[in-house]
Amino acid sequence: MGEDVRLRAVVALAQGMAAAHTPRESWRAAAQGALIALGGSFAALSVWERERGRLRVLANVGERAAGEEEFPENEAYPVNQFPEITEFLHERWAGGGEPHAWVETAGGPGPGPGDGGRAGYCHQRVAALRRRGRGCCVVAPIVLHGRAWGELYVARPVGEPVFERADADFASVLVAVVAAGIAQTERLEEARRLAFTDSLTGLANRRAVDLRLDEAVERHRAEGAVVSLVVCDLNGLKRVNDSLGHAVGDRLLERFGSVLSLCGAMLPGALAARLGGDEFCLLSVGPSSDEVVRVADELCLRAGELELGDGVACGVASTGDPIGAVRSARRLFRLADAAQYRAKAARARVPVIAGREGADDPVIRLADSARPTGAGERRRFRGR
Repeated sequence: MGEDVRLRAVVALAQGMAAAHTPRESWRAAAQGALIALGGSFAALSVWERERGRLRVLANVGERAAGEEEFPENEAYPVNQFPEITEFLHERWAGGGEPHAWVETAGGPGPGPGDGGRAGYCHQRVAALRRRGRGCCVVAPIVLHGRAWGELYVARPVGEPVFERADADFASVLVAVVAAGIAQTERLEEARRLAFTDSLTGLANRRAVDLRLDEAVERHRAEGAVVSLVVCDLNGLKRVNDSLGHAVGDRLLERFGSVLSLCGAMLPGALAARLGGDEFCLLSVGPSSDEVVRVADELCLRAGELELGDGVACGVASTGDPIGAVRSARRLFRLADAAQYRAKAARARVPVIAGREGADDPVIRLADSARPTGAGERRRFRGR
């Protein structure tokens, strides 16, 4: 492969990773770019999970063998099966210089760490090549922030030309580009996490709820999916702040956030969020309204057992109940908020559920009579 062709391949790999919007897209772009650049038939990107002592496969591309999924959930290999990883990165790299890729063949070691060409050489990677009908591979360690992060693996089938030392050297260049792309993806993920996470509780924030609720209501309109919203107001936070200090009040918010997260886990896929101040919510898509109400009951019970505060006022609105057409996220929010407002006014220790008090349900009347708009919608709606 000429220098111009290889330069174009490096640029294409970098551009593919830069265009990725999610970690999975980035992983796939890295593996696919390396596959093309090295003229392989299969490529995989793996991460080294030190705490678990294993290499976990993130993405497989190209001609996959039986059992190899594009984004495997549970494909992982104990590092002790691949001693060259730890030996090479910690012994050879620690001795000076940069980490380099190496070649393995189904017949034994190629140019790389291997075992020095000893007769009978056959470790797990070579056995895997033979088992999957591959004749050779290039293994390239990925180093990120000065530490071994994982590896890039590119293989060719039996009968194809075996990788050479020049291919291993080129793979070392490719993984430097891959490492830069992974670092960018991690920075973007961290920015996205901060943008959609409440810094005190670690729950989702209002921005995340707005986005997910809009998507959920669209699913409801298109597919009839049940969408439920539980809105909570933590009682007694002001009293705790005034009498014990804001640090204690923050501890109450954190404790209730943990309770909300625990209860939300009872609803598959539910989003637990802090809307701001003492207001929280659960957003559920799929489970029935009765399931959501049972979880809201549990939430009220557990909140009442906290050593601080005075329980929680909880309102539920679900498209699975007779609340009328829900054509917008705003209406479902108004209904859940009205139910929560009624629970707070009545000092109820159980949830108030929109639509369960007959044709003239006071929650629905309250929600549909207000119709406020704008950024301060919930505060004006509740008259605060």
